[in-house]
Amino acid sequence: MTDIPEDIDGVERLLASQDYVVGRALATVSFLALKLGRPLFLEGEAGVGKTELAKALAAALGRRLIRLQCYEGLDAASAVYEWNFPAQMVAIRTAEVTEGTDREALTDELFSDRYLIRRPLLEAMSPQAGGAPVLLIDELDRTDEPFEAFLLEALSDFQVTIPELGTIRAPEPPIVILTSNRTREVHDALKRRCLYHWVDYPSFDREMEILSARAPEASEKLSREIIAFVQRLRTEDLFKKPGVAETIDWAKCLLALDVIDLSPEVIADTLGAILKYQDDIQRLAGSGAARLLEESRQALETA
Repeated sequence: MTDIPEDIDGVERLLASQDYVVGRALATVSFLALKLGRPLFLEGEAGVGKTELAKALAAALGRRLIRLQCYEGLDAASAVYEWNFPAQMVAIRTAEVTEGTDREALTDELFSDRYLIRRPLLEAMSPQAGGAPVLLIDELDRTDEPFEAFLLEALSDFQVTIPELGTIRAPEPPIVILTSNRTREVHDALKRRCLYHWVDYPSFDREMEILSARAPEASEKLSREIIAFVQRLRTEDLFKKPGVAETIDWAKCLLALDVIDLSPEVIADTLGAILKYQDDIQRLAGSGAARLLEESRQALETA
């Protein structure tokens, strides 16, 4: 287990050890979240590195990563705990055929830790051998307001209540990171409990650093062409603009194909690595890819 960094530079070095390139603003808010024990709320387009920050922090600090993947209809019970009903029914039927069973003792046993299935929130508030875990609450915007209200209470006191067992409080608050793709607005009351940062698409130089760290086999020339094309592509009217994750995936696909230089034909053949909707792919069909490639090369020459 690694100690929490003492300054912002330490956070940058910590994340760099996991090939996560971070800007100064994000490094600062990450340092404050770690130092003050405050949840960190990250908003931004999909694929810009919000989830990866939590993974990098957990790996660098040597902490367990506990991920709560949010979805429509997620409720508190699903996020906290449930009882192992099949195992409880087996225990009940076994007791029915056993003479002298103490029914009160059986009831206590059925609702004990033995039959408790811990879901991410309860697991994050349970003692961990390697220190407080990193709790990633991913894509919070997919849930609804009642779940937000529940989180507001859970993250304020870092405790949850199980009617049969009582209140369970975290011995040490977890490192909490919440992410949102902003498909809807998250309530202000929850945001006020957190430190906030908008994770934007990186600049050309920052994306070059990221690609160098994640796909070091790519030549500088190919990397520059890839990033210039992707950044030009992001200015188009697309249903889903490619994020940094798609840039990395595309670079790895091109390397697997032994591509040295971009061409309209190569781009057309590998668009599925950077665009995930058919309408967007069709938009670049024909002369679209050639046009964007030419514009991106002109931008490189004038940079």
